[in-house]
Amino acid sequence: MRISLKQLNVFTVIAQEKTMTKAAERLYITKPAVSLSLSELEKNLGYKVFDRVNNRLVLNSEGRQLLPLADELLERAEVIEHQFAADSQLTGSLNIGASDTIGNHIAPTLLSQFKTKYSCDIQQLFISNTAQIVNRLLEFQLDIGLVEGKAHHPKLNMIEWRRDDMYLVCSPSHPLATKAQVTLDDLEHSTWLLREEGSGSREYFINHIAANLNDWHESLQLHTTEAIINCCAENMGLACLSQLAAQNAINDGRLVKLAYNKTLARQYWLLVHKEKYQTPLLQYFMNFIQQK
Repeated sequence: MRISLKQLNVFTVIAQEKTMTKAAERLYITKPAVSLSLSELEKNLGYKVFDRVNNRLVLNSEGRQLLPLADELLERAEVIEHQFAADSQLTGSLNIGASDTIGNHIAPTLLSQFKTKYSCDIQQLFISNTAQIVNRLLEFQLDIGLVEGKAHHPKLNMIEWRRDDMYLVCSPSHPLATKAQVTLDDLEHSTWLLREEGSGSREYFINHIAANLNDWHESLQLHTTEAIINCCAENMGLACLSQLAAQNAINDGRLVKLAYNKTLARQYWLLVHKEKYQTPLLQYFMNFIQQK
């Protein structure tokens, strides 16, 4: 069997990009070169690894078996490549995914501290909602995910990380802004500004606030926390936000934290694919952030 690392690399990129055209663009090679590499791989394996569906390449059962093995071989090859080229064992690259609040308010400090401690500046940070982080982990596009929402998937390990306080906030001109204590009854018939489906903050609101209300309305669905803060400040609805995200707007007087009579907090999670090969760099990073 004459399978090459190049063939495996082309295979993994096609699996992630879903088309040969996009794979070629990402690999900076021609589309015929991508097609040839895939054909050689499938010939060496004796199996097709993709189904062709509406001009897209979708992993079949053989391809799904191959993907984690190919990813591990490529990761190990990278470790070998750097093993004798540098004094530190922390070589290679890290693809880190973080949901919105973590990516904007926690990850920058963590990455800076990790770089300082280990003289390492090779992280790539992808910020999106929890659902997108999960999808990229499942496709081996990310090494680790730092998320705000639960992600129950049989292929992912979900590790408790840290906790985050949640605030109910409103505009200073909202009727509830000056109320000494806010209860669930006060939130009946309320209007809310929410993130999109798949967001951890939306999931938290639906499970811990909306589930206890008889009547509430979604005013707007927004794709960034900053947009929610701005709309909330304009009195377009209430919001349920992380303390980390809302605190500056509260300090500036743009938002008011409601005096809600219950403590609100959520769990942050680390996500890793069960079949993902953990390089020394990834292991060091996981140990480092779990101590923070």
